[in-house]
Amino acid sequence: MRVSVCVRGDWLVVPCGDPSKSMRWLGLEALRRYARAHPSEVLSSQPSFVLKRCVDGGLLDVEDSISSVLSDNDFVKLRRSTEVGNYISLDGNSLTTADLVSLGKGHYKIKLSSETEECVNKARDVIEKIISENAVVYGVNTGFGKFARSVVAKDQLKELQENLIRSTCAGKKSFLESSLFLSSSLFAGVGAALIPERTRMLLALRINTLAKGYSGVSLETLQKMLSAFNASCLSWVPEKGTVGASGDLAPLAHLALGLMGEGQMWSPNTGWTDARTVLEGHGLTPISLKPKEGLALINGTQMMSSLGAEAVERAEAIARQADVIAALTLEVLRGTNKAFDNDIHAVRPHAGQILVAQRFRALLHSDIFPSAIAEEKPYDRVQDAYTLRCCPQVHGVANDTIAFVKKILNTELNSSTDNPLVFAERGITISGGNFHGEYPAKALDFLSIGVHELASISERRIERMCNPSLSDLPAFLVKEGGFNSGFMIAHCTAAALVSENKVLCHPASVDSLSTSAATEDHVSMGGWAARKALRVVEHVEQVLAIELLAACQALEFFRPLGTTAPLERVYELLRTVVRPWDKDRVMSSDIEVAHKLLLEEKVRVSPDAAAMFLPALSPACCSS
Repeated sequence: MRVSVCVRGDWLVVPCGDPSKSMRWLGLEALRRYARAHPSEVLSSQPSFVLKRCVDGGLLDVEDSISSVLSDNDFVKLRRSTEVGNYISLDGNSLTTADLVSLGKGHYKIKLSSETEECVNKARDVIEKIISENAVVYGVNTGFGKFARSVVAKDQLKELQENLIRSTCAGKKSFLESSLFLSSSLFAGVGAALIPERTRMLLALRINTLAKGYSGVSLETLQKMLSAFNASCLSWVPEKGTVGASGDLAPLAHLALGLMGEGQMWSPNTGWTDARTVLEGHGLTPISLKPKEGLALINGTQMMSSLGAEAVERAEAIARQADVIAALTLEVLRGTNKAFDNDIHAVRPHAGQILVAQRFRALLHSDIFPSAIAEEKPYDRVQDAYTLRCCPQVHGVANDTIAFVKKILNTELNSSTDNPLVFAERGITISGGNFHGEYPAKALDFLSIGVHELASISERRIERMCNPSLSDLPAFLVKEGGFNSGFMIAHCTAAALVSENKVLCHPASVDSLSTSAATEDHVSMGGWAARKALRVVEHVEQVLAIELLAACQALEFFRPLGTTAPLERVYELLRTVVRPWDKDRVMSSDIEVAHKLLLEEKVRVSPDAAAMFLPALSPACCSS
């Protein structure tokens, strides 16, 4: 008996040797297999979850036996307890990049546990004690940056925090501008606003960081941020203007400004208008900043980390689909599967390389999935070109790079990156440098370099399909060449995207400019590392969309012969949205549609190494 279990969007085939085992065992086994395939993700040692049958949405009792409630080859969806009821519980310790992307898409609202609230209150008590005792602590009752030694009077502390936010956002003339309180490192953000999905991620991540309990914000302020998130009241946040230390100051200040009822905000009900109107329209009141809270809201790496979370999740999705697309290309180029023999990869046992080779073996001609093309037109060359033969090595290191970056980011998402930090157990605050973005900046530069190679090798495979001197296919994959140009310019588009990526892959984090009169004399440039990583990933998706179109078009020239069952399903999937080319037509819309398939992760494989790697065409009831 086998059951397919969906965990965080991935389908895992779980063999049930003893169907009398409980549904709890099934859930734990599915989570174990998921964790093995996703070593960078944070999973609880004692997970709590619910299980639903996909066919009718029925909730399954974890104490029932598998055989009493399921049949062979049934489909089940698993959701962690933190995801139950359309809520994710934030505690500053367990958020993942996948969770954050889901929050950005509006799939869940958020809440705090009672334990989290207690931690927040204890840290705030330390700040209140400092104020009552007139102790001098940076960020609580001092200036900022260059003016850290300047003490601020108690009756000015609220205004100090509010003007910190205002000046960091827009550099307006204000009470503080000519005073000793304003750090010279505070600058305006510029550029287009983040789209709502990315602002939602940014706000959720800032809440998660503050919920960890080391920033000293009040529970009242944190709850107002949470209410704004759940109502999708989102501040206007510019995408440019951060150097990545002391944190993402400018974008986070704009995030805070809207929550204060100033500047611009957006919600689905109001669109863009002034922040106070948006908040009041949802029955919310603006935040009134208390001592240290202004600094706590803007000090941290949440901009680069939230954008990085989207980049690494999309990179992981396209890396999985790249293997399927490359396997289809190898088939139409009449390549061999000998280079994917298990023994070859066992003697160079990189995890990503082994995984990619296994996927190729499961997708290509075999006793389980025979290919009429391979049988009718047997392989007649000594060996294939590198772009086919070396896919496990090239795609493999991309997979391993993504796993490394994801591990860094999952740690960063659950880190306290404020300054100073409040340690309630010791009753003290300590100034440090956790706001420095070097970790995510370096990781995201590495991500750009690693994932770009998927596009680089894909473009070369497109060339091999289009060039009749490199294959038995017609020039540019079209009949009546000369009268029709076929994929000629589609290949040029892929080449242009690859060339652009070469420039974008130059590391942002190797640069640094001193700010704040040399107080902040080394910075990460993590904001730019994150933004360009997203652009690189998008270009990779678009190049692979072109390869998918080309490979399916090439398959037309082998008809009526068919390929393997898994690859035929990929062909059928594309043909539901893009028809074959019998003559020239506008191709940009076809590329866009194919790109959308990849964004929706329709051309993908199961992560479970023990299961067959089939394209995940999920039951409609589980498509969410």
